[in-house]
Amino acid sequence: MSTTSKTGREHTPGESGGAAADAAARGRAARDQDQDLGEAGSQLSTAPKEDLPNLPALGVIGWARWFWRQLTSMRVALLLLLLLSLAAIPGSLVPQTGVDETRVADFRERHEFLAQVYDKVGLFNVYSSVWFSAIYILLFVSLIGCIVPRTWQFVGQLRGRPPGAPQRLTRLPVYTTWRTEADPGQVREAALGLLRKRRFRAHLAGDAVAAEKGYLREAGNLAFHLALIVMLIAFAWGQLFKSEGNKLIVEGNGFANTLSQYDDFRSGNLFDVADLEPFSFDVKSFTGTYERSGPNKGTPRTYETELVYSEGAYGEERTTTVRVNEPLQIGDSKVYLVSHGYAPVVTVRDGEGKVVFKDAVPLLPLDSNVTSSGVVKVLDGYRNAEGKKEQLGFNAFFVPTFGGSRSGTMLSQFPALDYPVLALSAYHGDLKADSGIPQSVYQMDKTKMKEFKDSDGELFKKMLTPGETMTLPDGAGTVTFENDIREWAGFQMVQEPGGGWALGGALVAIAGLAGSLFIQRRRVWVRAVGGPDGVTVVEMAGLGRSESATVPEELGDLAGILYDQAPGAPGPEPSAESPDAPDAPDAPDTPDPQAVPAEGAEKP
Repeated sequence: MSTTSKTGREHTPGESGGAAADAAARGRAARDQDQDLGEAGSQLSTAPKEDLPNLPALGVIGWARWFWRQLTSMRVALLLLLLLSLAAIPGSLVPQTGVDETRVADFRERHEFLAQVYDKVGLFNVYSSVWFSAIYILLFVSLIGCIVPRTWQFVGQLRGRPPGAPQRLTRLPVYTTWRTEADPGQVREAALGLLRKRRFRAHLAGDAVAAEKGYLREAGNLAFHLALIVMLIAFAWGQLFKSEGNKLIVEGNGFANTLSQYDDFRSGNLFDVADLEPFSFDVKSFTGTYERSGPNKGTPRTYETELVYSEGAYGEERTTTVRVNEPLQIGDSKVYLVSHGYAPVVTVRDGEGKVVFKDAVPLLPLDSNVTSSGVVKVLDGYRNAEGKKEQLGFNAFFVPTFGGSRSGTMLSQFPALDYPVLALSAYHGDLKADSGIPQSVYQMDKTKMKEFKDSDGELFKKMLTPGETMTLPDGAGTVTFENDIREWAGFQMVQEPGGGWALGGALVAIAGLAGSLFIQRRRVWVRAVGGPDGVTVVEMAGLGRSESATVPEELGDLAGILYDQAPGAPGPEPSAESPDAPDAPDAPDTPDPQAVPAEGAEKP
């Protein structure tokens, strides 16, 4: 088997010397072509040329320069962006200290050895770890080092003019020619007007018109990478100065944006309490509706809360409605509606009938039908039948829709208040609330509590419907489940500065990427010179940044319009290979047989 090279020599695969010679010949031909095209064949982008380094000759400065070029190359920037995406994966798979310390503590208890490994590599705090920060900073430096020189180069291109026509237009990938009786100057003026009308940057350069179009491609590329830098800065700014907290609020109660008001609170490393946005709001009502039938029975249809809020210490009160995914925004802070539940009103009286507790008790949902549990704590004001001070505690279990005694279960059948039932079990003693150790309002420490006993010696408990009262044993008092059942809403207050910059950067990045993908940068040259026989020879050629089919089509369209203004002359065109053809050093070269004519450029 043999193949034929572009030089016409046949060789077999075993002839390595001939293959090397052919490769060298093709390399020399490519270099000669680039030299022949000159500035016209230069890159149609601002991407720097990469030369292979002469490694043995590199010194300290040379190595530093080489590493800098590698770091600021586009492929390294893309690699670092990929590494940053991969590095963020553990942050979503491993519980994070700054997000959920309870899950982190639970993970440590269940996986002692693995937790030690995670601590050493920083997997419990991924986004502030050394390795994640290193990737982040290297990506930032890489993008800046890549963009700055390309931006200055692009500015220089905008301030300059399209390069003049190369000596041999036939060497360009898209080429066409014809002869006309029109004057060369008229042809050039017509070509200049046509190209400018098509929004090319065009000018006369000697005997040819040079034009270029598609600068927005490079502008979009630069805008995309600048937007990435803006997004990185906005993300870092938001992480360092952000704050996030949660608050459960019963209908009729309010919230002021101070640290002491939060149920739990997390913030960035550079956050200051003084940075909290000053605002407050009251929860007027919560409205929830649910599907009553069908496969989606119990699915929420409406979740919304009516708020009355004010900005600043003396701001004007305004009313708004907060829905799921429709937060209230005040400055850099957003108030999200994230959860919902019920807070039955419970009244506790001592043995003498004195009210020692009356309040709405928020209970936490356990399932989608809002089966809820919690604790009722009576900390002050209660005295037992003997007149001694004690504290009372009640485990509470609530269902908004009870299935009835025949259902055999204390699980809600529907999330709405169709048949509410409250089950209580009673304890007395010391709740250890005065020990100085923080306690959850939804759990009860029973280490110093005693059970109230029923007639059978079992834990005293009872199921109540609204309006019913439970009488404690031995004249200890009563507990009433009032007819008033309030609803509570859980809010998440997020303050993350830089969000607007991140959104703007994302939009600019999308627009820039679209421009760099769909806009083609290309150059067109039109040369018109007088031939030896007095007939004008018109040559048109185009060059695109990439192998794009739009360049031949566009050149063909332009050539067709220009041909109508400078129609072809009658008679055969002279051939440079004809022995009768006179020498004309100023005449254009004979078209290269390998040149690709533009479609529609030549007319019969």
